[in-house]
Amino acid sequence: MKAFEYVRAENAAQAPGLLAEGGKYLAGGTNLLDLMKLQIEAPAQLVDLNRSDLADITETEDGGLRIGALVRNTELAAHPRVRADYAVLSRAILAGASGQIRNRATTAGNLLQRTRCPYFYDTNLPCNKREPGSGCGALEGFSRSLAVIGTSEHCIANYPGDMAVALRVLDAAIQTVKADGSEREIPVAEFHRLPGDTPHIETVLEPGELITSVTLPAPLGGQHVYLKARDRQSYAFALVSVAAVVSPDGARLAFGGVAPKPWRVESAEARWSEGAQAVTDEAFRDARPTAQNAFKLDLARRLVQAVMNETGPNVAQTDEARTDEARTDKAQNTQKGGAA
Repeated sequence: MKAFEYVRAENAAQAPGLLAEGGKYLAGGTNLLDLMKLQIEAPAQLVDLNRSDLADITETEDGGLRIGALVRNTELAAHPRVRADYAVLSRAILAGASGQIRNRATTAGNLLQRTRCPYFYDTNLPCNKREPGSGCGALEGFSRSLAVIGTSEHCIANYPGDMAVALRVLDAAIQTVKADGSEREIPVAEFHRLPGDTPHIETVLEPGELITSVTLPAPLGGQHVYLKARDRQSYAFALVSVAAVVSPDGARLAFGGVAPKPWRVESAEARWSEGAQAVTDEAFRDARPTAQNAFKLDLARRLVQAVMNETGPNVAQTDEARTDEARTDKAQNTQKGGAA
């Protein structure tokens, strides 16, 4: 590990002023410290935020919740209001990582975690996200776990997290303070960037800008579901995940594991009543999978179907039910033809 300066911030207002050029904010450290050990990240300075005043969960005037940037994942998932009114968020958090990591990982840090693309993690291999201009080894290499949509000719890495997928379906917003002390609010839909020509720039945060909180709007109601398909039952990143809030009027859906950011396409939600195939056809209309990860498109359809099955037949007719009806109609027509 390379030498670095270590500084403690006593509060959020102080932190941007302490951050030097080439520095990084330190919260739980569950991703950043791993990257430093591998020398993928080599900040000249760490500003420790753990003493600052960012660890509270409070109610907003419109009945929503404001979640401090330092609220630990375990605390957030177990919060009574989150479990009661934002269950999809609680379930998404519990689907990620181990209990020990959730005890340390923070709300802001979870949003900022970096891809687990094997080419990003191996410093002997080319990666435009790690070293701009070096190329993308995954394009012609091992890509089974990587993105199928939202990619570019420079990067096909996917965003790995679970929590942000739930925040996307809930239309959360992110509050920040900039290096000059000014504040702004960023819709979670606009927070993560697609790779384009600059895959190393992953969010819209400016240099020195600090996440202070995440705000959830008033509860949506409906049935909350988070399903995650992965190579093993626990402690694995999603091949495909889906966060859903389903009501008699329709559904909200966001996908994880398939794109460089949580993937939500509102026009796909409008096709909920047509079945899972129609939903995923629309959501992944512009998909550009590799030969190795094209299976994710069918896996996404199956997860949407599972959501439909779990939330009840009155919400949307299943693809299987449509197939059964078609077979019944065909059999009845055949019988009539034979009788004639």
